[in-house]
Amino acid sequence: MISYNTKDWFTFIFHFHKSDTVRKLFPIMIAIAIYASTVGYLEIYYFKITKNDYVQNIPIMHGMLGFVISLLLVFRTNTAYDRWWEGRKLWGNLVNNSRNLAIKLSAMLKDENDRKFFRKFIPLYADILHKHLHDSETSKQLFEDVDLEIDHHKHKPNQVKRIIFHKINDLYDAKKISGEQLIILNDELQAFTDVCGACERIKNTPIPYSYSAFIKKFIFFYIMTLPFGYSISLGYYVAPVVVFVFYVLASLELIAEEIEDPFGDDENDLPTKKIAENIKKHVEELI
Repeated sequence: MISYNTKDWFTFIFHFHKSDTVRKLFPIMIAIAIYASTVGYLEIYYFKITKNDYVQNIPIMHGMLGFVISLLLVFRTNTAYDRWWEGRKLWGNLVNNSRNLAIKLSAMLKDENDRKFFRKFIPLYADILHKHLHDSETSKQLFEDVDLEIDHHKHKPNQVKRIIFHKINDLYDAKKISGEQLIILNDELQAFTDVCGACERIKNTPIPYSYSAFIKKFIFFYIMTLPFGYSISLGYYVAPVVVFVFYVLASLELIAEEIEDPFGDDENDLPTKKIAENIKKHVEELI
């Protein structure tokens, strides 16, 4: 995750980070500038289209469609950010549940071997979950063309959770913890699986294909028709104007694409590896 000062305006304006959308869109922006300039030249100097022609009415259509596309992009970015923020809340819950489980076990356990076991396996769950969510196969679990029967890899977070639960059950059988203490520990143990399942829901359920494809096509055709409507009034200035409009619209879509999957390797994705390391540090301090 990028570390920055939210109050430093000039850094945002004049500094281009490697994750900035300008870097990703620059080749396409150059192509669109050439395209818009060509259309402007053909309309003004080759076809000699004047303001009395019907072409001047095209901006009216762009004005109406611009309102529609702005609503779509607002909904798109809000939905993507909700997924990112939900992922952050889930990992915050994992941090708190790991701490609570470690605090309770530190008071209940007297044997050093038992304490050593949980010092290892409580943070191990967060580390395994981090790797599980960064596995590309995890995002394909709901795809129709993926046959889960041929996948012989076990669900690793479940395996770690199973080992932890079996250990706690063995402690109960050995009379090292009471039945009341076993019930007290159950909430944190159940929360581990709840967090994993919710994270998987975000990971393997992308934005519906038809919706995502429609927005991209809408942006493309909107930008491609802009020079036809504004070349007469703007002349060659239509090129920078169209490029700027494309930059705004495409950047919003790129940002939404990046943050809708908060468990990837992009610059703005959640630092789950760092969170897992912090859990390990906190658990070792407590037990």
